[in-house]
Amino acid sequence: MPDERKTPDERAGMTDLERLRHSAAHVLATAILRLWPEAQLAAGPPVENGFYYDVELPHHISPDDFGKIEAEMKRETKANHPFERVEVSRDEALDMANRGLLGALGARSAPSKFKLDIIENIPEGEKITLYRNGEFTDLCAGPHVMRTGNIGAFRLTNIASAYYKGDEKNPQLQRIYGTAFKNKTQLDEYFAMLEEAKKRDHRKLGKELQLFAFDDDVGPGLPLWLPRGAAIIEELEKLAKETEFAAGYQRVRTPHIAREQLYKTSGHIPLYKESMFPPMTVDEHEIERAEWEKSKAGAEFGITRFIEDRLVAEGKSSDADQAAFKKRWGEEAWEQFIINTGGDALDAGIGGEELKRSLANYKERVNHLRRLGLPDVYYLKAMNCPHHHKLFGAVPRSYRDLPLRLAEYGCNYRYEQSGELFGLMRVRSLQMNDAHIYCTEEQFEEEFRAVNEMYLKYFKIFGIDKYIMRFSTHDPAKLGQKFVDNSELWLKTEEMVRGVLQRSGINYIEVPNEAAFYGPKIDVQVWSAIGREFTIATNQVDFAVPARFGLVYKTRENTEATPLCIHRAPLGTHERFIGFLIEHYAGNFPLWLAPEQVRILPIGDEAPLLEYARSIENELRAHEVRAELDAGSDHIKSKIASAEQMKVHTMLVLGKRDLEANAVSLRVHGQGNLGAKPRAQVVAGILAAIKERRPLATHGSWGRELAR
Repeated sequence: MPDERKTPDERAGMTDLERLRHSAAHVLATAILRLWPEAQLAAGPPVENGFYYDVELPHHISPDDFGKIEAEMKRETKANHPFERVEVSRDEALDMANRGLLGALGARSAPSKFKLDIIENIPEGEKITLYRNGEFTDLCAGPHVMRTGNIGAFRLTNIASAYYKGDEKNPQLQRIYGTAFKNKTQLDEYFAMLEEAKKRDHRKLGKELQLFAFDDDVGPGLPLWLPRGAAIIEELEKLAKETEFAAGYQRVRTPHIAREQLYKTSGHIPLYKESMFPPMTVDEHEIERAEWEKSKAGAEFGITRFIEDRLVAEGKSSDADQAAFKKRWGEEAWEQFIINTGGDALDAGIGGEELKRSLANYKERVNHLRRLGLPDVYYLKAMNCPHHHKLFGAVPRSYRDLPLRLAEYGCNYRYEQSGELFGLMRVRSLQMNDAHIYCTEEQFEEEFRAVNEMYLKYFKIFGIDKYIMRFSTHDPAKLGQKFVDNSELWLKTEEMVRGVLQRSGINYIEVPNEAAFYGPKIDVQVWSAIGREFTIATNQVDFAVPARFGLVYKTRENTEATPLCIHRAPLGTHERFIGFLIEHYAGNFPLWLAPEQVRILPIGDEAPLLEYARSIENELRAHEVRAELDAGSDHIKSKIASAEQMKVHTMLVLGKRDLEANAVSLRVHGQGNLGAKPRAQVVAGILAAIKERRPLATHGSWGRELAR
């Protein structure tokens, strides 16, 4: 079965590779039924990097079974059966499912129970189709390749458990995963990439290179940066600050928390609340409030015992009834009810002086508690934009101030679900390379284009050759729910962004229904050196929230207008971007970014040689080069091996002859020994390579030049 989350039109729009993998899922189902005819099949869609089929089967399939399953799959592809599409009525489909003919090799004694359920959930009027390959018939909307022999090369990869339709109330099924490609060469390349990806896994390298750590006492998703990892953060921040300063950005700082009202104004509550940490309640009058609440309760009892009949008559005589009233109408409505009802009792001659005193005490306590106000509710900052909007509004603005570009390395906190946390890629504490550009409509295109060009500059520095920008638009059917309800501005701003992308010649795709709630956005997808895809940056238009904050500027005509706002984060978060870089470089960072740029390795521990080594270390560190001296007593081979293991970029080996010649023996990680060179020449080369931020493709060129 295809992915039920997609419409028929979306399914028909499968790529050629998705069609191939969808077809491979049917071949997998065919093979399973040949081996275990009693298997009940649920769904088998193509997915990212492969396909799967969900199966209910008494036999527990394990990787040990993969060989015989694949053998049956090869029999089916070798037979080269056509995929035949058959359109049937709802009654015909139900009849076939009841006879066990769907998801089967023929009639069976048991109905095709999952296929029955799927048929019953197909909307009235929608076409119902089957696909046959050889003996196998499945309920399926398609599409497929022409014949089973067109599938090419495939391999089963793993097995997992999955609830039917993802609902834990439904049966638990076995999910068999596989992947398929047009030919064996592509299949082998894919698995070679997976092996290389394991070596480059940022979690593995992060631990080995002592970049970051996670600790249960600190909490899941909250990375701790070790000095070597912090060095990378500092370099990225330095790069961004230099770039943004040159582009006219102004730096700001904002707190890590704010009152609930800020996020209500911005719209993050309730639209983003599920991704925010729970609120913190701060009560400056906690002790006083508790004392007055206690005495208020006593005064209330002094009233309610005289108005019991009225409480019973109105259905508010029990604690549960009172709680229900307060939940619906609020505490103040309950207080007013007690005061009004007590007053009515006095007017009716009930209670006398005792009720009068209780009523006076109750009013005094209610008024005092109202003067105290409600406790403050704070949230951890999930994003910087509301704070920056407040900064824009903190002083009067004129058209002469625009565009105003406010930048901050703000620390944000987002409550990702525990099952979604993944190393540095999905965390709960994130340092955002964030900025907000406030501009007029006339300035928008130039500002949006400049942000995109900043991305391209960074791609060149980091050696990112493959990228695409995902232009996310809104769904008109979800206005007022997922998206701000302003159809005119949605269409206008989407066309503005589309125009910028087209006129700039940017490589982009358009994706519906994935915009931010306040406007269209671009997510930047990049591919690492081994072809893994990452989302690392964003560029968003905000036409709604500035107006909520009442942000205005004086126009040339001396009228007030609301600016457009561009949210942008070209380096995304440090956490995700560094995770990407670790895997992109396999931990072999270019010199400017390397956690340890230079390690000085003296051969022996004679005082003159160590003094010479320290002078080189001091010279480099005076220029803020991350240089370390290994003055230990280990053999030089061990020192070199240790430096190589930690992927130190440059090693300066010092022996007696180097000391006498004021030289160094140069080694570069990945290039080996480049021979003895004059000290001044090597130091100058190191400083130049760092200053120029040479990317990986050229960062060793200075070493090769010195080797001539």
